[in-house]
Amino acid sequence: MRQEIEAFLDYLITAKKFSENTVAAYRNDLVQLSEFLQEKGVTEWSEVDRQLILSYLLDLRQRGYALATVARKTASAKSLFRCLVDKAVIRNSPTENLGSPRVKKSLPRPLTVAQVRQLLLQPENHTTPEAKRDKAMLEFLYATGIQVRELMSLNTEDVDFHADRVTYLVSGPKRRNGAVDRDSVPSLQKYLEEARPQLARGKDEKA
Repeated sequence: MRQEIEAFLDYLITAKKFSENTVAAYRNDLVQLSEFLQEKGVTEWSEVDRQLILSYLLDLRQRGYALATVARKTASAKSLFRCLVDKAVIRNSPTENLGSPRVKKSLPRPLTVAQVRQLLLQPENHTTPEAKRDKAMLEFLYATGIQVRELMSLNTEDVDFHADRVTYLVSGPKRRNGAVDRDSVPSLQKYLEEARPQLARGKDEKA
């Protein structure tokens, strides 16, 4: 059973390009599943049925695992069995139409004013190009209210210093205009003039 797990993990790395941390989480979940099955006398994936999977999930809850963890382990098992079906190792997945525990999403906690000030001051402890970049990014996020993914999509021509405006991608080709607080401009200009030339991969780089 371990052989199939390792083959699946290798597939996640080579084909899906999953990160090391994600693959490590999958390995932990699936090894735990295989150990549970072996304790039940199961030595082949083809012997696993829906009742065994339900018993495994119940065992996780009885051992005090949080719903979010059980949901993740359920997803890991589903992915493995789906792959085993695709590879013709098994005919049908015992996790077919198996629901996952509903995890209640909590609202994010906003930072306090003191925490925001502390965060904005962090890059000032360094003089590297990366520190100037980080200072510009943090102040720009704070001043405009745009999301990180929207910040990452910005190109140099998207910021109009004369009009104090920024144009950014919202989704797909859709773009939106927003105001730029003047307090964030000095850090951004300093980054563009001093740090960005050292960090950009080439003269034609627009990001």
